[in-house]
Amino acid sequence: MLGSTHGTLTTHFRARVVACGEEPHAAVHSMAVAAAEGDLDVSGRPLHAPVPDLDRFFRPESVAVIGASDTEGRPNTGITRQLVAWAERVGARLHPVHPTRESVFGRPCSRSVADLPEQVDLAVLLVGDPLPVIEELGQAKVKFAVAFASGFAETGEEGAAAQARLAAAVERSGLRLLGPNTNLNAFEAFRDDLDGPAIALITQSGHQGRPVYTLQELGVRLSHWAPTGNEADLETADFISYFAERPEVGAIAAYVEGLKGGRSFLLAADRAARAGVPVVAVKVGRTETGARMAASHTGKLTGADQVVDAAMRQFGVIRVDGLDELQDTAALLARARKPQADGVVVYSISGGTGAHFSDLATGAGLKLPTLSEEKQRELHAWIPGYLNVANPVDNGGHPVGDWRGRKIIDAILADPDVGVLICPITGPFPPMSDRLAQDLVDAAETTDKLVCVVWGSPVGTEDAYRTTLLGSSRVATFRTFGNCITAVKAYLDHHRFAASYRSPFDEAPRTPSPSFRKAQALMRPGHQLSEHAAKQLLRAYGIRVPREQLVTSAAASVRAAGLVGYPVVMKASGARLAHKTELGLVKVGLTSASQVRDAYRELTDIARYEGAELDGVLVCQMIERGVEMMVGVTHDALFGPTVTVGLGGVLVEVLHDAAVRVPPFGEDQARAMLGELRGRALLEGVRGGPPVDVDALIEVVLRVQRMALELGDDLSELDINPLMVLGRGQGAVALDALAVCR
Repeated sequence: MLGSTHGTLTTHFRARVVACGEEPHAAVHSMAVAAAEGDLDVSGRPLHAPVPDLDRFFRPESVAVIGASDTEGRPNTGITRQLVAWAERVGARLHPVHPTRESVFGRPCSRSVADLPEQVDLAVLLVGDPLPVIEELGQAKVKFAVAFASGFAETGEEGAAAQARLAAAVERSGLRLLGPNTNLNAFEAFRDDLDGPAIALITQSGHQGRPVYTLQELGVRLSHWAPTGNEADLETADFISYFAERPEVGAIAAYVEGLKGGRSFLLAADRAARAGVPVVAVKVGRTETGARMAASHTGKLTGADQVVDAAMRQFGVIRVDGLDELQDTAALLARARKPQADGVVVYSISGGTGAHFSDLATGAGLKLPTLSEEKQRELHAWIPGYLNVANPVDNGGHPVGDWRGRKIIDAILADPDVGVLICPITGPFPPMSDRLAQDLVDAAETTDKLVCVVWGSPVGTEDAYRTTLLGSSRVATFRTFGNCITAVKAYLDHHRFAASYRSPFDEAPRTPSPSFRKAQALMRPGHQLSEHAAKQLLRAYGIRVPREQLVTSAAASVRAAGLVGYPVVMKASGARLAHKTELGLVKVGLTSASQVRDAYRELTDIARYEGAELDGVLVCQMIERGVEMMVGVTHDALFGPTVTVGLGGVLVEVLHDAAVRVPPFGEDQARAMLGELRGRALLEGVRGGPPVDVDALIEVVLRVQRMALELGDDLSELDINPLMVLGRGQGAVALDALAVCR
């Protein structure tokens, strides 16, 4: 019975996953686990990320090297040598496997996997085609395997087909696979003389992780490196989920070229958010060229960047653009304590430096509070009275060379509104900069507040930098203004996000609503619905539409206008009519029976001329006063249904002012969407206009989200435009709607 149930689940989930763009293996695995636990949402998708037990991958007790070699000059020899050294460091027993060798580097060599002297935790495959070996590994009950071989999905359709066969073999075998097209980064030597919270690193391109790996040379601890490659099985999401549960991990840094599964990534990000572990990511694909190159390198499906960006922001993933930002931001988030306040004070030797940095910081959204009159008087006890100490604080230079320097720093840090002190030192001037650096380090040891230094010297060999600043685990040291501002903003944003985070998956609907059953009866698979039918769909979910009647004669249109109430709007209604206004199929402001009768005839004549098949003509209540918005549903290749809100009418096409979220999300995210709109001031009332009913707009967004979740793949597209948002307390009305069924 269990086997037949699992088969049914697998068939159902594979069809749904393929439709959403996810690789079948990992998605089916996680969904089957979730189904067994009864933890699926209304659309049959898991609500929690499974955490793979990767302990035996990173710390195996026994390792097999398939294709091991000790012949000098052979590529496999160098890899085998590195694996031998790594196994010794982690305390693992290493077993070479090769069909023609008696020993490798003095170790007895097995001829095949079946001949291994013990069950192994990890097999490293140094073979051109790993597929034939996978079944043997499964039979030997091997837990994990690593495949370095290339020539898979990164090479095109044939390679993708080969990778699909490999993934299917892995699924049958029961083991977990890293790769193919990966490298040796997981087996690097990590320094064990560093303490404090560590960074766990995930990269799809190994070389792109080097800047983060070398942070160890600056005293920043690194605990793991997962080079995921093509992700035929284990993916970025698996490692995020695992690292989020590790007590030594203070932050996760990731270089992502393409997400294997949108849903699995969100579930993993949710797990990290629940645990309060920050995830910092470079995600390639902001431009068309970047997306194309990323796909060619890893064979992943790159989602629309706006959706990826919104999804990351929604679940607290901090997206940065450069590898230098990745290393600096991850290092700060891993090591800094929770902020005591969100105020930032800029303190410098030079007034020009302080003003420049403050402009950049304020422009980036950091809060630079004006220090109180009392605090300014205190600072002027050590700083000349003609210098500005309101924030930024300019000391004029000389006070940092004596006992006054430390007094100033301590006084700033004692202010309860100050959570971060940033000191930009644009160039070394030893009489001042050396003493200043030491005072900052000493002060940082006595406070829970964040102390940051920007060391602007292009040389970087100065003792104040190399020894004093980098020797401190409490001072965050940067080399550029931009990286410091990016990291500090991410630090404050992360802790603000973590303090109020509530997982949307906890509140996601598990069972269909009564609206769903009504909506199902209205769906026409493979067809676009007429406006009349689309509005019925909205009514089913409690979204308000105008008073209207569908008529099929001029006489009926006059009767309908009398019932609806003048003035009226008349529109042709048909399944293939997407842009009625451009075709002249909308008549506005009709105030008499004769106008209504003439409009009916004109609309049907135009439709006949255009070859448009109508189900009738809509006679609608005319609603004029309000702000036109749009709310819609589209399908993203990675994330599935997405909900968009923006300015409506023609403005949505002209200004492209819209915000997007991936369901499920709560009211807080719906409100955040409105906050992202450039035209949000229209909702608050402009030029004497009254504010509109934002609460009603939020309610429509949440109802559309419910529709997207419940109808899932069956609803290919929904466009409510315009949604007229009326004055405060008066609601919102969907004046037009387009719906396409899959």
